[in-house]
Amino acid sequence: MSTSEITPDLLLNAYASGIFPMADSRSDRDIFWVDPIERGVLPLDSFHIPKSLRKLVRQDKFTVSINTAFRDVVVACAAPAAGRNNTWISETIEALYTDLHQRGFAHSVECWLDNKLVGGLYGVSLAGAFFGESMFHVETGASKVALVHLVARLNAGGFTLLDTQFGTAHLAQFGVIEEPRDAYHQRLNKALAVMDTDFYRLDTGLSGDVILQLITQTS
Repeated sequence: MSTSEITPDLLLNAYASGIFPMADSRSDRDIFWVDPIERGVLPLDSFHIPKSLRKLVRQDKFTVSINTAFRDVVVACAAPAAGRNNTWISETIEALYTDLHQRGFAHSVECWLDNKLVGGLYGVSLAGAFFGESMFHVETGASKVALVHLVARLNAGGFTLLDTQFGTAHLAQFGVIEEPRDAYHQRLNKALAVMDTDFYRLDTGLSGDVILQLITQTS
């Protein structure tokens, strides 16, 4: 689809319909829509935190923030990484999601070490659903810590769906499952009917111990 035809409202309607955009490369000006046969979902009430990750979260090694460096997180997610020379996050997608962020529909979780951005993730929120887009790290464990903080925030904010787009072996360690398209769409429709949500309901600056306690209470 030509980028001139894409608006923030169109993007939100796409998510509400269960589809999301991708590009073939960073420089590609066009996008295509994806509606996987099997959709990755992380059930918020059964999020699994490996023992080593629990230890890292408790250490409070990283300073975790929300929405302070959204575009930087997107750019970092799009950067070349080990085993991946290209990305589906084109400059067009970067601009579109930055627009969504400015409108309050896209959010980032950032991890900092010595005032340097070392990991994070971003995604789109709509009613009771959060659609995880991508994550990155340049410091071991940073993206995983960001995910833990995101789950605590979504639970506190009344969200019912964390969409991971695809299921992978990496995500399976956290309890991500793959749902058939029809089952996913049913889950999505229920989440979209949940209106009393607030991404900011959870305070920032909470210790890792408190974050873990919050997740335990809802699991």
